[in-house]
Amino acid sequence: MPRYFAYGSNMNPERMAGRGLKVVNAKAGYLEGFKLCFNKQSRYCAEEARANIGYDPIGRVEGVVYELASASEIYKLDPHEGTPLYYSRERFSVMTETGLVSAWVYVANPAVIAEHVLPPRWYLEHLLAGVDYLSVSYLSALEKTACLEISGSVDIG
Repeated sequence: MPRYFAYGSNMNPERMAGRGLKVVNAKAGYLEGFKLCFNKQSRYCAEEARANIGYDPIGRVEGVVYELASASEIYKLDPHEGTPLYYSRERFSVMTETGLVSAWVYVANPAVIAEHVLPPRWYLEHLLAGVDYLSVSYLSALEKTACLEISGSVDIG
C-alpha cells in the first residue's frame, strides 16, 4: 500500500481532505534522525516559513502516515507542495506502531531554505490539528514555536 508521511500542515485532517487524495487509513508515525525545521520560505511571502525536515542524529519528527488508495494518489499532492521546485518528493522509512514502513516525504529544496524566517500562527495551527497523532511532549514543543502573528491563510506555500 502506498504511503505518505505528513509532518507539516498536512497533519490537519481537514486540509488533507480538501486536497482530494483518497486516504484509506491514517496513523501516527515518526522519522528518527531528523528534526522539524521552519526554514522553507513560503512561495508567496519570503518572510514566512513553512515546515521542513533536517538531519539531526538525535532528533525525531512526528507526524501522520496516510495510507493512500493507489500509487497515483500522491501525484495529487505535488501541486500543493510545489514539487519539484519548492519541495522534492522522496522515499523514507517511517516508524509506526506496526514497524517501519516506506513512505513518500516532501523535503524542501536547498534553493528555498532560509534562516531567520518564522511560520505564521495560522500555518502552525494546521500542525497542531494533528493532535491525535502526536505525543504530548512533541505537541507541547510545537505549541511553543515562535510565530508571526499575522492574519490570512494562504493555502499553499
